[in-house]
Amino acid sequence: NRRKQKDNNILEVSSIPNPFPELCCSPFASVLSASVLSKETSRKKQVIKVYSEDNTSRALEVPSDITARDVCQLLILKNHYIDDHSWTLFEQLTHTGLGRAIEDHELIMEVQSNWVMEEENKLYFRKNYAKYEFFKNPLSFFPDHMISFPSETHPAVSHSGILQMFLSSSTYPEIHGYLHAKEQGKKSWKKLYFLLRRSGLYFSTKGTSKEPRHLQFFCEFNNSDMYMSLTGKKISGAPTIYGFCFKPNKSGGTRDLKQLCADDEQSRTCWMTAIRLLKYGMQLYQNYMQPYQGRSGCSPLNITPMRSISENSLVAMDFSGHRSRIIENPTEALSVAVEEGLVWRRRGCLRLNSHGSPIAMSNMGMSIHRSQSWFHHKISREEAQRLILQHGLVDGVFLVRDSQSNPKTFVLSLSHGLKIKHFQIVPLEDDGKLFYTLDDGHTRFTDLIQLVEFYQLNKGVLPCKLKHYCARIAL
Repeated sequence: NRRKQKDNNILEVSSIPNPFPELCCSPFASVLSASVLSKETSRKKQVIKVYSEDNTSRALEVPSDITARDVCQLLILKNHYIDDHSWTLFEQLTHTGLGRAIEDHELIMEVQSNWVMEEENKLYFRKNYAKYEFFKNPLSFFPDHMISFPSETHPAVSHSGILQMFLSSSTYPEIHGYLHAKEQGKKSWKKLYFLLRRSGLYFSTKGTSKEPRHLQFFCEFNNSDMYMSLTGKKISGAPTIYGFCFKPNKSGGTRDLKQLCADDEQSRTCWMTAIRLLKYGMQLYQNYMQPYQGRSGCSPLNITPMRSISENSLVAMDFSGHRSRIIENPTEALSVAVEEGLVWRRRGCLRLNSHGSPIAMSNMGMSIHRSQSWFHHKISREEAQRLILQHGLVDGVFLVRDSQSNPKTFVLSLSHGLKIKHFQIVPLEDDGKLFYTLDDGHTRFTDLIQLVEFYQLNKGVLPCKLKHYCARIAL
């Protein structure tokens, strides 16, 4: 009873008023807490999973406001890769067979927020040599028959003039041409005349008429992303393999896709490049300029793109005399290359004679290429084309693979002029020695490494030199 009475006395004591109420309920307290919370929320870390071409993956803990370029830089540092500004994150939608290169400035968490939970979508880390190639060579991306300029523009547009018009807010070139469009809710495709203007993408209901009464709105790009078809005709039943589409950011399935299909790769590349420039404008140019900042005050639109040190040093030299000289004769350069290759192999034989088996050296030339990053063992023609397409259709992108039609030969797959061409590498036996050739024996090489190195220096019978190889990296 005494305890209860004591507790009641305590409860009856009136509470002491707070002499400084403004310290507890400051009008800035809610603002301060909101700003702190928003900053903490924006920097909250999440885990993302990134895949490579060989399907190895790596989990990364990153802040929620990280961009695609930052993720690429992180992977470059962690894996000790060389940063040549061509590394890119790709988004692949497995269920619909679509994929796209994520722009450098895009937030990764926003990209993943548009994914459907039950779909196994993936992020891939690979090279894309064509990411900003249109800034360097716009004339090859925009053919004359697909682009028209405002009437007040001079008919002869310069190299940088095309890009300045694309990036300008007042003028915009018109892209026009035929595309196959899939009718909404149907399996059939219809060939229509399309026009791309600053206000969006339109198609003509009457032939090639550009009159406003004949133009019907097809799609706008602010709330949708553009994807390339990775499966060709399999899923969508498209008339050609050059498909692309527009997917709303919050789309629930394939019914909301606006699907298009071009007749060739040049046409598809032109449409997709122009739409990228229309949607992102100066942001793309800033992404392209970022690696160049700090080198000089010049714009890459007005100067010749800088060549790498390796490209500047790719010349044949003769050091046998008192003074070195550049070998300009291709025949002499070839003979010197062959001789150097033979010397290198003789040295290798001597090393093996003292430390290993000389018999192993005889088989070394047959299989030494298998350790090279540009060689892909037993992949099909379609797989080779897919790999090159993913790395970008820039002149000189290549790989070497085993031939499926002839087990004893190899194939050089090469990108040139927005097309992928295949050249057979034939083995020749002469006086008990094995050689490889691309031109019916006129130019011979002791192994595939020597062949690739020669065509990196000389165009020869190829349409262009070998520049960038497709490699299956591991994370």
